[in-house]
Amino acid sequence: MKRIVLACSAGMSTSLVVTKMEKEAEARGLAFRIYAIPEQNLRDELQNYGNDVVAVLLGPQVRFKLAANKKITDEHQIPIGVIDSIAYGTLNGAKVLDQALGLID
Repeated sequence: MKRIVLACSAGMSTSLVVTKMEKEAEARGLAFRIYAIPEQNLRDELQNYGNDVVAVLLGPQVRFKLAANKKITDEHQIPIGVIDSIAYGTLNGAKVLDQALGLID
């Protein structure tokens, strides 16, 4: 199954966004494994599952680490972006899912 990874400071607050994204993906008939991890675990995550990951989104709180993480995702040819802070703060799973899908296209 294709994966969308959300990477944030601890992987916990983003889990609320993940739940909303999963519900939206299901409503659209999309099959993705969507989950959150701590940003510092991204390299290991991609080494283990890089062939299945189609997009990585960083939480707004770690946006300053985009350049460093882009080097990691580029090694696996995986697009990366930063979650829109308003969508994140309002738990707008549909908008965050659209953002991830936009990276894939």
